[in-house]
Amino acid sequence: MPWLQPGHRRELKFVMERRDFLKALTLLPLVGAIPTRAETAPSLALFGQKPDPTRINRVFAAGPVASVLTYVLAPRMLIGWPQHLERGAARLMDPEVANLPTYGRLAGKASTVSLETLLTLKPDLILDVGSTEGTFASQARRVAEQTGIPYALVPGHLVDSASQLRQVGRLLGLTQKAESLAVQAESLLAKTRGLLAADPVRYYLARGSDGLETGVKGSLNTEVFEHVGARNVASALNQKGLTRVSWEQLAAWQPQVVVTQEPSLAERIRSDSNWSRLLPKVEVRVAPRFPFGWVDGPPGLNRLVGLPWLGRGRLKADPARLVSEFYRAFYRITPTESDLKDWLL
Repeated sequence: MPWLQPGHRRELKFVMERRDFLKALTLLPLVGAIPTRAETAPSLALFGQKPDPTRINRVFAAGPVASVLTYVLAPRMLIGWPQHLERGAARLMDPEVANLPTYGRLAGKASTVSLETLLTLKPDLILDVGSTEGTFASQARRVAEQTGIPYALVPGHLVDSASQLRQVGRLLGLTQKAESLAVQAESLLAKTRGLLAADPVRYYLARGSDGLETGVKGSLNTEVFEHVGARNVASALNQKGLTRVSWEQLAAWQPQVVVTQEPSLAERIRSDSNWSRLLPKVEVRVAPRFPFGWVDGPPGLNRLVGLPWLGRGRLKADPARLVSEFYRAFYRITPTESDLKDWLL
């Protein structure tokens, strides 16, 4: 620019350099910014050779949680079920997929599937959801080495639901579908976070044939309670996961609301003299469980719909609309008005 004076040229050069520097800064990650959950969510662990998404047609779900995730994302890729589906679940599912055979579990101590059976089924990918470390990682590595089948472990906490969908969606070549579902999962988590935190009501999750099995704080089985801010009375225990409790402990805790997914257990609690004597004013609520449990059974993506159910008294949004939207998006079925009425009583 020969028409500028030397001093003006230096000023213009400084302005242009500063503008380019500021523009470059916008392209860099924000140092010190508070990371989002999506940015900090743990990554899946993949053992064996990374599969070509275009060549994945058959997925073996190593456990019930993985079967739900596969059913939500890629129902036609699911080879079979690791668990027996509840009677009544098929009505709210794709009939062809609901009628797939049950092969049993591959993951954990309850494994019932041999490597010979696994090889016979010829999956392109083995998928499990839960822990990505310890014995689960060792087992996954061993199976991948011995069979040559890629084995993916996905973190299984409720708060990581959107991350599960995105990571497995990329693995299966279903990025767009996974993103749509992940956004809906994030919305449900955001709408229900801490809804009952100011509510002093004491909750207890009843499991097992007698209701004396429950989940303590940090258990996958009670994450829905913790997310909505409900007071889980079993959090008083210095234990992890699922545990058995005594009548004396229940009497000391005095839960005001007992939640179960088993109608038969709910009836037993209402009629059992021990329950009525120790907790005469307790309210028993039965969480819906079709096609998969809303609170537990299994502790997977299916729990997302349990969040508006637990927090429905304080939700700003219509819980029936949220439930219906979830079923359409995740299970590809529209609940009837009768279904919604029964579920949200």
